[in-house]
Amino acid sequence: MEFLVRIQVRLPVDMPEAEKKRLIDAELVAGRRMRADGRIVRIWRVPGRTANVGVWRADDADELHRLLADLPLFPWLDVDVQALASHPIEAADD
Repeated sequence: MEFLVRIQVRLPVDMPEAEKKRLIDAELVAGRRMRADGRIVRIWRVPGRTANVGVWRADDADELHRLLADLPLFPWLDVDVQALASHPIEAADD
């Protein structure tokens, strides 16, 4: 299944800079791993915000939740998920 995933990062303003850097670096490593594994199909930053929009792939919503929960920044993420279904135009390409 594919999912449209919108993520807004909301780190506490009083979080120490060293902790922010550690978390952001760990998030980048995790994201690159998920991209290489095919879990993140495409991802875009939202200009002017600490947010992104991506197409993620998982077997089902439970697996997607596990993937998201494994992200180092998960406790500080607002996540919106929409399951995606095939469109007839895409099916014509198969």
